[in-house]
Order: sequence, then C-alpha cells, then structure tokens
Amino acid sequence: MPRQGDLPELAATVLQPGFVGTTAPDWVRRRLAEGLGGVALFARNVESAAQVAALTAQLRAERPDVIVAIDEEAGDVTRLESRYGSSRPGNLALGAIDDVTVTEVVAHDLGLDLAHAGITVDYAPDTDVNSNPDNPVIGVRAFGSDAHLVARHGAAFVTGLQRAGVAACAKHFPGHGDTNVDSHHAVPVIDRSRAELDACELLPFRAAIAAGVQAVMTGHLLVPAWDPELPATLSRRILTGLLREELGFTGLIVTDGIEMEGVRRRYGLAGAAVRALAAGADAICVGGDHADEHTAVLLRDAIVAAVRSGELGEQRLRDAAERVRRLAAWTEVSQIATGARAAADARAARSPTAPGPIGAAQAGSAVGLAAARRAVKITIGAAAPALPLTEAPHVVEFAPPRNIAVGSETPWGVGGPLAERMPGTTAVRLDADDLAGVPDPAAPVLAGAAGRPLVLVVRDAHRHPWIAGALAHTLAVRPDAIVVEMGVPVAVSGGVHVATYGATRACGLAATEVIAGSTVPTPEPVAA
Repeated sequence: MPRQGDLPELAATVLQPGFVGTTAPDWVRRRLAEGLGGVALFARNVESAAQVAALTAQLRAERPDVIVAIDEEAGDVTRLESRYGSSRPGNLALGAIDDVTVTEVVAHDLGLDLAHAGITVDYAPDTDVNSNPDNPVIGVRAFGSDAHLVARHGAAFVTGLQRAGVAACAKHFPGHGDTNVDSHHAVPVIDRSRAELDACELLPFRAAIAAGVQAVMTGHLLVPAWDPELPATLSRRILTGLLREELGFTGLIVTDGIEMEGVRRRYGLAGAAVRALAAGADAICVGGDHADEHTAVLLRDAIVAAVRSGELGEQRLRDAAERVRRLAAWTEVSQIATGARAAADARAARSPTAPGPIGAAQAGSAVGLAAARRAVKITIGAAAPALPLTEAPHVVEFAPPRNIAVGSETPWGVGGPLAERMPGTTAVRLDADDLAGVPDPAAPVLAGAAGRPLVLVVRDAHRHPWIAGALAHTLAVRPDAIVVEMGVPVAVSGGVHVATYGATRACGLAATEVIAGSTVPTPEPVAA
C-alpha cells in the first residue's frame, strides 16, 4: 500500500508551475515549504538582473534545492531580454556560422547570466531539425535543416551552458521540425518511418545525451512510427521505450507546457499530467494562462488520487521525484563550483530593484553581438545601392502573425536601430490587414520612400503569400531596395539581400551596421 502521508509532497515535487509577478507570491512560497519541487520563469517574471536574483533568493529561502527553470533560448524566444530583444543571435544564426566553438562560447556566456541570476535549469537548446520550411513554430529556433549540423551545435550549446553550472534541456523530443502544425494549438503528426526518424530527428538528441545533457523536454507530437495513438508526452513507448531504454537517457524528462492544446484539449490538465508521469516524464511544466495556485493544487491532488486509484504507480512517482532531487543537487553543486550562487545572492542583497535587463545593462552581450555579425550574409543584385548608405532610408517592416512562443512584447526589426544610427530615418510596420484588398500592394509600401533609399524587412517571407506578393510588387518598382530577411532565408531578392538568420536585437544591430556602416561583410554575388 502507498505510504499515504508523503504522497502530496511527492506529487508537489514533480511540478514546475509558472506564476505571475516579479517577486515570489505568497502561494508559491507556501507551496515550496510544503514540497513544491520547482518553478518556471517567463517574461512576466523578469524586470532586471538584480530583480531576478532577488526573486530566486526568495525562492531558495523557502526551499534551498528548488529548481528554478526558464525558457530562454537566447534567440527570437527570449525571456531574460523580452523587453529589448535578445542581445544574442539565436540558433539559426549560430548554425549559419557553423563554428561549434562560437556556439559553445555564446551558450556559456548565456549560462553565466542565468547562473548569476540564480536560475538553475534552462529549457534550451532547441534541438529540432527544421526540415519542413513551412514549420510555423520552430524555424529560426532550430540550428538548421541538416540533422548533423543540428547535432553538433546542440551538443556544443549543452556543453557551454552546463559549463556555467546551468542544466541544459534538449527539446522537443522526439523532434518538432518536420511539421506545419504548432503544438500550442493542435497535435502535429510526424509521419516518418523509424529509419527516417533515427537518421534525422533522433540524431541531435543522441548527440545531446552524449554531451551529458541533464534534461530533455517532451514534444506534444503524434509519431505513428512509435505510437499511433498517444502524443509523445503521454506515450510510454516513446518516453520509456525509446528515450530511456533505447537512447539510454538517465536524466530528467520534463514536459512541454502541459496546458498546451496538443495534450490538454483531449485529456485536460490533470489527465495529461497523470498520463505524462505514467509514460515516464519526471516533471510537469505548467505555464501560459494556468500559472496560479489553483492549477498547482489541482495537479498535485490529481497525481495523489491517481496513485491511490492505481492509475499511476507509486514507484513511478517516487522515481520521478528522485530525478527532480538529483537534478536539483547537480545544479546546486555546479553553481557553487562556479561561484554563481554567491554572485546571485550578493547581487540580490546589493540592489534588488536596479533597472536594466540581464547582461551588461541594455548593451547586452558583447559575445552575442560579435556572433550575430558573423552570421550576416549579404547578396548583391544587379540594381544594388552602394553600401553603406549615405542618406537616411525609409524602412518598411512586414509583420507576420506572431509565433506564440515569441513574446508579443519583444521588439524586432531594423527601423529603430537605423533611426538611431542615421537621424532622419523613417519607419512603418505593415501587417496582412493593412494590405488586404489593396489593389496595388506596392502603393502603401512605397508611400514615404520617394527619392530615398528603401529598406524592406521581412520574416519568413516564403511562408506568407501576402508578404511575398507585396515584396514582388514593390521590387518591380524599386529593384534597388535593400531586403532584410530576419527569418528563414529561402529566396533571395532585392538590390541587396541581407540575411540575419533571426530577428533578435543583436541580429537587427548587425544588419544595421551593414546598411549604415562600420561592418560590411564580404558580399556574395547573385548566381547567374
């Protein structure tokens, strides 16, 4: 029979809920004292480096071994620098550079910022292979579309991050790259054979495991080759049979947000959490709109009830809780060894309300900007204007629907940094509604650009017909326009085409330097 008294504490240990606020709410502190094993931080919890350090110190005061996780990819998906945009370039840019030393250095630089803020687990790197160019949720978050490239850079990122004392988490197992569906909204189907999956999707996870990755995050993906009925997060065949037994992973398995429609729509929050644990997951991540005490208690009680009813084995829950504690112990030792914990405590004591983002004030990461500069690729067309520009341009940024993983508050583009570099620069941002029903989509784009250099900024133009159409019409009139692609660069167009491989602040600054001066990489001519 289960030992009834400690079941609630065991159930609480495997939860990693989010919460609202920049200080620890009373309910979080109370639940930590009662056994809550971890929390997940998002952009809503971040104001400054010192504030995060003070927050994590609050959490550790209630439970010294608490896991403090964050979803910080150091790219378009950023939580630490969501108000400014990441000062690092992101995975696709690192893959474009294809220097694993650079990737490891950038990840280590990120890890130091995380560790100094008292964060112990990062839900990164994204080790998906973006083999489907129409993927709406991965894209620039992946290192690329080649499995071997993703594998070597994923392993380098793991090494760099963990060298700073922060546990890395490879995601989204067994691979979210070959899909055109976002698991935030529905269940993507990865319809490949086992041999194809082994040669592509699994390759980066094998490399991450070989590099000693401490955690793996599940994907809410249906993969019929392994399980035709249950998404990976809820599949024992995938989490236990494949990840544990075949790939030999012994670290922590954490779910992607259990509130996502990919699992919640059919099973509910509690049902999905219980099924995930039964399948082999060790920790349940809860974010989104369910970051409250009610949800934490609901899930804890559902896990306890499942053990008592026999739906979830008691030993399975104990094993999961033990892995949570083991990861907490690893992070504690690693951060003490690097001195990061003492730095975080000192920073919190010094100035818990100091302004500014994580990193070296608003300037951010110098390492990140240097990497973003290396990633930029420019292609010169027949009507190319001379670079750098000597006259302030008109900038038009085409804004596609937001990827839900990217914070709505996170700025992007080159209009802002160009205006700072070249006074007199004007900028507008257009979305699909602005151009809907317009007989000539070039007209609103060209308004304000007469006689001036024109810069057109796009993200994943290949996935959005309205952007591709407006771009084609505009370039027919202004073939000398500079096109800056801040997404996945599939097609080359414009008098000058600048590919940044991401839309982070660092990527925008690197593109601005190309356009306005100070850094102009060697261009590649357009193929005949």
